[in-house]
Amino acid sequence: MPNIRNFAIISHIDHGKSTLADRLLEFTETIPKEKMRPQFLDMMDLEREKGITIKMRPVRMYWKDKESGQDYILNLIDTPGHVDFGYEVSRSLAAVEGIVLLVDVTKGIQAQTIGNLELAKQQNLVIIPVVNKIDMSNARTEETVLELGSLLEVDSAEIIRISAKLGTNVEQVIEAIIKKVPPPSVKIGNIREIPPRALIFDSKFDSFKGIIAYVRIVEGEISQGEKIYLMVTKTEGDAKEVGFFRPDLFPQQKISAGEIGYIATGIKEAGRVRVGDTITIQSLINQGISIQPLTGYKEPLSVVFASLYPENPDDFDLLKDSLNKLHLNDAALTFELESKQALGRGFRCGFLGTLHAEIVSERLRREFGLNLVLTMPQVLYKVIYKNGKESFIFSSSDWPDPSQVEAMQEPWVKLEVMTPINYLGGVMELIKSISGNYIDTKHFGSGKSLIIYEVPLREIVVGFYDNLKSITQGYASMNYKVLEFRSADLVKLDILVAGKKEEALSAIVPREKAFYEGQIIVKKLKELLPAQLFSVALQAVLYGKIIARETIRAKGRDVTAPLYGGDYTRKKKLLEQQKKGKKELKEKGEVRIPPKVFLEMLRK
Repeated sequence: MPNIRNFAIISHIDHGKSTLADRLLEFTETIPKEKMRPQFLDMMDLEREKGITIKMRPVRMYWKDKESGQDYILNLIDTPGHVDFGYEVSRSLAAVEGIVLLVDVTKGIQAQTIGNLELAKQQNLVIIPVVNKIDMSNARTEETVLELGSLLEVDSAEIIRISAKLGTNVEQVIEAIIKKVPPPSVKIGNIREIPPRALIFDSKFDSFKGIIAYVRIVEGEISQGEKIYLMVTKTEGDAKEVGFFRPDLFPQQKISAGEIGYIATGIKEAGRVRVGDTITIQSLINQGISIQPLTGYKEPLSVVFASLYPENPDDFDLLKDSLNKLHLNDAALTFELESKQALGRGFRCGFLGTLHAEIVSERLRREFGLNLVLTMPQVLYKVIYKNGKESFIFSSSDWPDPSQVEAMQEPWVKLEVMTPINYLGGVMELIKSISGNYIDTKHFGSGKSLIIYEVPLREIVVGFYDNLKSITQGYASMNYKVLEFRSADLVKLDILVAGKKEEALSAIVPREKAFYEGQIIVKKLKELLPAQLFSVALQAVLYGKIIARETIRAKGRDVTAPLYGGDYTRKKKLLEQQKKGKKELKEKGEVRIPPKVFLEMLRK
């Protein structure tokens, strides 16, 4: 298909990727101007509120080249920019031949820019370098061009300078895509010799059409109404509908090799359609023709775990169905059944980071109407027992008896932080405070440095990014890659609310930081928990010993307000009655923790 170009836009968060996608939709007249709105491909309210792309979005555009008069099909996949959604980027890159690498000239190269670039190089994709926001008063256009040219080892003249907001030079980007990105390689031959194969790179659930698989057709073609076969899960289905993204579903009679489109499979069971699976034609399988599955994707590695429990136990089945449906278009989400006496039935979920965990919990609340209890997020730990056995610890409730443990291990990561040189000292002090091991420093033009450390993963999944932004006034960025497990000295920190252990708030922490962590947790809880009619004690407990405490004062009410004088004994009687009532409430009352408190604890 010589007139097809499949490409993705990748960048660090907030570098103008969604705005460039908007201009491409306008220039190609894919979306009429009267229907155009900012961040058009960011379909979720959550994406608009946070100003970030969470889900990849494919869209098919058409363009007539002014020089040759040739018509071209441009298949764009818009990708997220945050490190927690790097798996979405890797899935997108497996379906394209080239990328537009976008860099903001007011911020320059960032850590995630380099991370995404490495993913593209691993796929041997054509890279089109573009710098954005040249219209800004604080633009450092030529400095950023030199930085990017040095990183890619290309001449600065090859780097396209644009303003996605104003549309300046956006046509140059389209022309570069057509000239530099190669058309998809397509084999032509007999259907038995070259059977149809389609790679699933995303999916979503539809009540009427079944699971809709987002596919890249690698070989052959698949037509509407054909019987299909999913090779990994060995599942039969029907191509109830096939088509393209414009960006809504646009039905066609067939989709062919080299194209990006969708197949409505008619399959209703979520576990039957998996990202990375290969779709082919059922009749060929029945004939015994040997067909090799396409190379799929690496399984995402969950690095943060938290358990989700329905606030209403009757919503357990709804939570189960909701997680299955959410998993269809978020393959990085993992979950398995978990049951705890204090919390009931729920699911232990794996995430790529705390932002990913927050997004999933918010989507469950908004899209499926679920109120949830979330346990404190933590990384995966390994425990080696004295009898030689090993096990992984996913939550604090699984923490073993210390007397049975021979050794503990925790995951470490390679942390890369890009920062202006004038903040270098503060950043290095911050990383030293989290027990980081220095590896290297790489200097870039215009006063920027990339610092590389090895650090425990637990130190950066919660709070570190906010601290980094605070120290550098928002100019630093970070990226990380999981390395291996290393030895650690860890303990379980229990949290008591009004004398009752709240398993969802317990945490696993380093022994030397237990006192500090306990203070932080109870102070945050004091800010977040609503006041009761009685005083509430918040306690952090280590091995049965209270190491930190805060108290939420009882709600005040002036019971003597209706009195207009008289003997003081009348007021005293009312105050004594109030005191007695509060004492009884404290003995019998229970503190109900609102779901939003767990979510706020996750954010903090």
